[in-house]
Amino acid sequence: MAVIKLLSLIVIFQLVVAASAASSPLKVGYYKKSCPGLENIVKRSTAKFILRDRTLAAPLLRMHFHDCFVRGCDASVLLNSTSTNQAERDAIPNLSLRGFDVIDAAKEALERECPGVVSCADVLALVTRDAVSLIYGPYWEVPVGRRDGNQSIAFEALTNLPSPFANISTLITMFGNKGLNVKDLVVLSGGHTLGISHCTSFTNRLYNFTGKGDSDPTLDPNYVVQLKKKCKPGDTTSFVSLDRTATRFDEDYYTSVAKRRGLLQSDAALLDNQQTRNY
Repeated sequence: MAVIKLLSLIVIFQLVVAASAASSPLKVGYYKKSCPGLENIVKRSTAKFILRDRTLAAPLLRMHFHDCFVRGCDASVLLNSTSTNQAERDAIPNLSLRGFDVIDAAKEALERECPGVVSCADVLALVTRDAVSLIYGPYWEVPVGRRDGNQSIAFEALTNLPSPFANISTLITMFGNKGLNVKDLVVLSGGHTLGISHCTSFTNRLYNFTGKGDSDPTLDPNYVVQLKKKCKPGDTTSFVSLDRTATRFDEDYYTSVAKRRGLLQSDAALLDNQQTRNY
């Protein structure tokens, strides 16, 4: 049930935050006449990458979220920095993004069949859907018709994207600013069913959490022991799975959070509010 709710919220999320990037309503089949082979072309291209490396599904899902949460789903996260502007992809939260080559390959394949027709924003949305479904996650219809943005500012990514250290009040406010409610926050957090986190995003919870050489008391003590074996103080290269099944789209993330094994502070924060905790 949680998986079904999550895919539904992904679609709602796209529609809500894409408003600023689209000049007309999004719809399934927008390119039916101008590029009838769109979805098959994107899926074939994406499959070449995902079938070789299942771990790519997580960063692609993250890339799509990071794109949508700044200026709407306008592909501004794909734009490169220039001599006069630092783009979103070079902002600190986006330095660990990967999978840009997957998007480029799908776009190139489309340009051979339908030159100048499909936006990069729609390609990113479709690639994300296909990447998730190719690892036996849910499949959802993707409304298309997005317009590509031509502005990309690193500072906007830094200030708009939720931090892994955010508390529940900050998260509720940030999601609310995007037209998303508390339920949306909980369900979209389930995207952490896939992927990893580098130690730097959570070692503050393991060592000297309150300045007294202690660990975060909200973390399961047994989990703290496990994490300390993988992440030593100052470790900037090691990483840990966000839940026990990092390459499988399932409900384990919620089970882990409920057992006080949410890896990031922003995951654990879901237990700090009655509404999010109950949901």
